[in-house]
Amino acid sequence: MSASHQSGDIARIGPNSIIQTFNALSTRFGEERTKAIFRSAGHEKYIGNLPSEMVNEAEFHALVKAVLEEIGEKDASEILKDSGQRTAEYLLKNRIPGIFQSLVKLMPKKLGMKLLLFAISKNAWTFAGSGAFSFEVGDTMYIRVRVSFPSKPVVAYFYGGTFYKLLRTLIDPAAHVAIEEHSEKGEIDCFYNVTLH
Repeated sequence: MSASHQSGDIARIGPNSIIQTFNALSTRFGEERTKAIFRSAGHEKYIGNLPSEMVNEAEFHALVKAVLEEIGEKDASEILKDSGQRTAEYLLKNRIPGIFQSLVKLMPKKLGMKLLLFAISKNAWTFAGSGAFSFEVGDTMYIRVRVSFPSKPVVAYFYGGTFYKLLRTLIDPAAHVAIEEHSEKGEIDCFYNVTLH
């Protein structure tokens, strides 16, 4: 199943892409280093004033590039995965209704996963922006985010962290999410093989 998203001049995504990356960086590297990285990304306006509304997807991808350049690929992947998990925690507390969470937890794992990902697909533009979201739950189980906006492959860890936390919380505490990323024709294919136990 797949879904494509916003069209038009500007695609916007949720502010947690910025907020939780700031929080993950601050926890790991301290606030001063984090502010320096935000300045490097051209995000001075967010220092002491993190966004509360949807943001231009370009701002998140600029931040991904700055994080990669400032701290290197290994640390950047860990920061973005942490940011994704923090975003999932926010969604669980504020965006995914409790009754839906309870329902999904009661279902057989694959059926619950299919319902969860179907629900996510309805609002996938809030994180995929101008890109696309798709998934399959069957003999093979995967999630895919196609990033159309120019970015860096390490961005896959942000989405991977989000899916990991959601699946482990709602579907299977032992769920495994293997992250792969491939660049092709200026787009980044973020691919997640899911194993349930």
